[in-house]
Amino acid sequence: MPGHKRQPSIELLELIGVVRENGSEQTSFPPVHTPLSYDYVLVAKTMEKQERAAFKKQTEYIEELKKKNMRITKIIDDDLVFYGIQAPKEVFEKYRYLLKVSDACNWSSDQNVPLSTRIRIVHFILNHTPIHSGEGLRDLMKMKVFETRFCLHEKKKQKELKENWARWSACLQGQPITAVRNYFGEKVALYYLWLGWYTFLLIPPALIGVIVFLYGLAFFNTSPLIKEVCEADTIMCPLCDKRCKVWQLSETCTYAKVSLLFDNNGTVLFAMFMAVWATLFLEFWKRHRASYVCEWKVSDWCEEEEELILEIVNDVNCEPKKYKHSYLRSTLVLICVTVMILVIIGLTHALVVFRVIAAVLLAEGSWEFLSTHSNSGAMMLGAVLHYLIITVMTRINRIVAMKLCEIEKTRSFAATEKSFTVKMFTFQFFTYFSSLFYVAFFLGRINGHPGGYVRIAGKWRLEECHPSGCLTDLFIQMAIIMVLKQTISNVFEFTGPWFCRWLKRRRTQKLQRKCAHCYLKHESEDKQGAEMCDNCKLRDWLSNYRLNDVDSFSLFNEFLEMGVWIDVLEAIGVLAVIANGLVIGVSSDFIPRLVYRYLYGPCANGTATDIDCMAGYINNSLSIARMDDQNIHNEFSVHQMTTPSGLNVSYCSYKDYRSNEDYTFTPQFWLILAVRFAFVILFEHVVVICKFIAAWFVPSAPMQVKNDRLFDKLNRLKEELKVI
Repeated sequence: MPGHKRQPSIELLELIGVVRENGSEQTSFPPVHTPLSYDYVLVAKTMEKQERAAFKKQTEYIEELKKKNMRITKIIDDDLVFYGIQAPKEVFEKYRYLLKVSDACNWSSDQNVPLSTRIRIVHFILNHTPIHSGEGLRDLMKMKVFETRFCLHEKKKQKELKENWARWSACLQGQPITAVRNYFGEKVALYYLWLGWYTFLLIPPALIGVIVFLYGLAFFNTSPLIKEVCEADTIMCPLCDKRCKVWQLSETCTYAKVSLLFDNNGTVLFAMFMAVWATLFLEFWKRHRASYVCEWKVSDWCEEEEELILEIVNDVNCEPKKYKHSYLRSTLVLICVTVMILVIIGLTHALVVFRVIAAVLLAEGSWEFLSTHSNSGAMMLGAVLHYLIITVMTRINRIVAMKLCEIEKTRSFAATEKSFTVKMFTFQFFTYFSSLFYVAFFLGRINGHPGGYVRIAGKWRLEECHPSGCLTDLFIQMAIIMVLKQTISNVFEFTGPWFCRWLKRRRTQKLQRKCAHCYLKHESEDKQGAEMCDNCKLRDWLSNYRLNDVDSFSLFNEFLEMGVWIDVLEAIGVLAVIANGLVIGVSSDFIPRLVYRYLYGPCANGTATDIDCMAGYINNSLSIARMDDQNIHNEFSVHQMTTPSGLNVSYCSYKDYRSNEDYTFTPQFWLILAVRFAFVILFEHVVVICKFIAAWFVPSAPMQVKNDRLFDKLNRLKEELKVI
């Protein structure tokens, strides 16, 4: 997951301007401040004679809104019909009172309804106002009775946010979180609050990471391991069939130096630090979040109870949706989720097959450079394909998660959102990391040995790790995916909304200037409650109509990419401990080096004083395959066993702990394997204990916040007692 600080994207700038959406639930969006301005605007196409049925439904829906005392203003512009909608004051008074008497939140009795909440209330009423046939606004929009709907922005607040927040020069300034909350609502504000906090707390691991890097750099040229690789005359076995020849270990000198930069003793300490840091970050984030949540007085907020309040505000005689559970539906959803995960894992297998075949084709090609580096080329192509799979599967995962939520038939939108979040996170986790898990924990460990290589369909030989180690393959794959994701994805993220907005501007007529009379009223902020003329209303509505469609899930990918939800962050923290332990214990050479140093190296008996304890490690980690063995003779041709200088060799080395006679694993292999698993278990237990201590030591909310909530509740209870 990226650790850089993200500036508000063009999609967010669209939100600052206006919000439009096509039939989906919405979160809090820009409100209107003045008493005679409009909360929402519906847009429809002008109806022809043959579309009388649609026109009748349109008229019927508008009449239903009028029955709820909605103020409706109709303005026709060529082929578009705009309906300005303003909710009566009584709606918001009911909402405020019901919040006061419910357990949904701890708002004080004298607190007004936030402007962003006003939009959410009207949005709910529009979505839950059916016509006589039972069709709601979403259904009517699908039938093209209405084209779209949107809520209006407030230009002065929009200008303030752009100046203080949504611009590159504001990168080093503090975010106006409260202003963001007033304009967008709590969810969007908390996301950017989290993003700023996350960026700030990345400074310590960044500094320690630099120190670990410099530690590896200090031994860049003096490490005995690098010296042994760079000066070795060891002949290594061919890395692929047919055209691949034997090669010298010294050819990997540069890669060995680079590998040491991120695979050294400091890496273990850094991994442990990051696991503990994840816990501290989460605990400090809870404290930071609690301060703002308490200030906004939504610390006890319950979305499901708010939906119940909105249902009553919309219809006093409403019947609540009952809680239901269907074992059949749950079983069906579980089966579908399992099948989806298996499909994603299947794509990982397909990616492995692609890399194996690509390595063969590159090795047999006419380009000498690619033939020599066929495995590395195949790995890079596989990383690019993995990025494309991530891009495509993200869209498919979203569709499948939505369909599964429809099958579940959850009681409320809040429950639907939670269910969708869990499914989407699960699918995306396997999409992102299945291939990386294969590279980290399986690549080069299941491919067999000379004379007994594992082959796909008995033909294509499984790929091996990079000659300098498996971590190099993992580094290459992650680097390519991250670079592509940060470049291509961001290019589309910025240019896509801009291009869509440009197309809509081309399709509509040029806006007229606001008349002087309305301009002066706008500058005085409508203090007298005056209203703009129809021409100026139309001008504003058309400018909003041109903006891009936005729904409640428009920023969902942003949330998912940064792991915003507390429960998700808790899960990521646990997975981070497991992954770090496995990478250090299984993927890196830390454990084999440790075992060699104390049991097989020159210092094993404690007598060596003038020699480095890691001397001879490289040769110790290699096994030998001899051509006098019939299986080896059948595996490699005479052409493959010829060095670049023309010398025919009778044996070659390969990286593994196997017997030189029968190619079975040596006792050293089993000892290393046992130590690997012991290290993983010990690492995870130590880090988990540290996580629990850190979580206990750092309270989830500052004492001042808890005291503020305590006194706020006390004052509210006293006020209620005065009413009796």
